[in-house]
Amino acid sequence: MDRLIFTAAQAMSEYRLDRHNMTHELANISTPGFKKAYEVANKPVRTEGEGFDTRFLPRAFTSPLVDLESGPRMVTGQPMDIAMDANTVMPVRAENGDIGWTRRGDLRLDPEGFLITGEGHRVLDETLVAIQLPQGSYGYEISREGSIFVRDEQNPEQGSVLVANLGIKDATGVDLLRRPDGLFQPLNPADEGLDFVAGPGVASVSSGILEGSTVNAVETLVKFIDHMRSFEMQTKIVTEMKENDSSGAAMMRAS
Repeated sequence: MDRLIFTAAQAMSEYRLDRHNMTHELANISTPGFKKAYEVANKPVRTEGEGFDTRFLPRAFTSPLVDLESGPRMVTGQPMDIAMDANTVMPVRAENGDIGWTRRGDLRLDPEGFLITGEGHRVLDETLVAIQLPQGSYGYEISREGSIFVRDEQNPEQGSVLVANLGIKDATGVDLLRRPDGLFQPLNPADEGLDFVAGPGVASVSSGILEGSTVNAVETLVKFIDHMRSFEMQTKIVTEMKENDSSGAAMMRAS
């Protein structure tokens, strides 16, 4: 009985990683370009110790690999909003100075004219240098290839001028991990700067569109309900085993 109680208690404890993951997903259900990661799977693990190694206990294992599946698209009509096509990712400068990769495309300019994401990370060009754009009476356009054009609204006859290129890359076949700050980094970087060799696909973006989160609220809530029922079942097992143990002890005293 003690073994069964310990197994049930261990299962209840291992569910915590999955609950944390689902809570994280629900918190980012409205975050543009959010990708699911940290998929949790319970696996039986043989326990080691004195006696026969015949007991298996459930252990939760997580995978930090990012799923780049495209999310729903929302047309905004804003020239600084972009959605990355296929497996395209964009480099940004993380707070600690590293190169991070993201799918978040709600871009804007900070007071110094640097192009930043909605989280405040500076966007990098193809040479991994922060992009700084002129401010004032200018209009901006971003092409499918990631080229940024600027036009002077007061002198429209001058046309649009190419000023920078987004450092977008195709991540097809590249294993990306989620960092603690929410950005991505390659599992096997090409150098210490956390850059990687581009995949065989063509990197491109769609302007005037934002990619939504890939989290399905209904699916995640159903998983929460399933976990609640599993937790209740494990609790019931522990309670019943305790009652059986008490009944057995009472019978021994009566004899």
